[in-house]
Amino acid sequence: MSVVAIDGPSGVGKSSTAKEVARRLGYQYLDTGAMYRAMAWLCLNRGVTDPVDVLEQVRGADLEISLSPDEFFVSVDDIDVTEDIRGEDVSANVQTVSGVIDAREELIEMQRAYITAAPEGIVVEGRDITTVVAPDADVRILMTARDEVRVARRAKEVHGNADAEAIAATQDLVTGRDAKDSATTSFLEAADGVFTLDTSDIDFDQVVETVLQLVKDSQ
Repeated sequence: MSVVAIDGPSGVGKSSTAKEVARRLGYQYLDTGAMYRAMAWLCLNRGVTDPVDVLEQVRGADLEISLSPDEFFVSVDDIDVTEDIRGEDVSANVQTVSGVIDAREELIEMQRAYITAAPEGIVVEGRDITTVVAPDADVRILMTARDEVRVARRAKEVHGNADAEAIAATQDLVTGRDAKDSATTSFLEAADGVFTLDTSDIDFDQVVETVLQLVKDSQ
């Protein structure tokens, strides 16, 4: 069983790359960020912000996440939240969950269980996969890109374009979250043995082919 771990900040193309790599290899795909977003959605809807209460929500929630790169979904307590967790309100409040160490540990244990149970292989993407969740992964990659490139990509994703207004509206969403998350995870610099893949000036196909070659080289 092969494990491909991909980390990186917002806007570097982690999700699209991880899905395509999993698809081509016939592997499962795990979006760990979606797990944090789902729990943030739950806390937002229940008005929970206190760390003790956040932990209680995480422990008590029935969280289900698809491991298919083609039919991805996330549900919480039998409610499909696949689309809802991508909203700006959730994005702005993910730290409510990710900033609570005990809540992180609960989700990390779930993530490790998914990895262990993968039959053939799994591509896992997030922010602390290469260092915390799966430090012994067969392939460990940190995807990066220049800040202006990342903001433009996320603006297109959220607003449909990257004009000045969209860039301004997205700037803090990207760099602000990075600043918050860097307090609890290290995802801006590669750890020893982690391959750095800068996606600033290469297209999607080149990114995917680079990852596939790294997987091939590891076998």
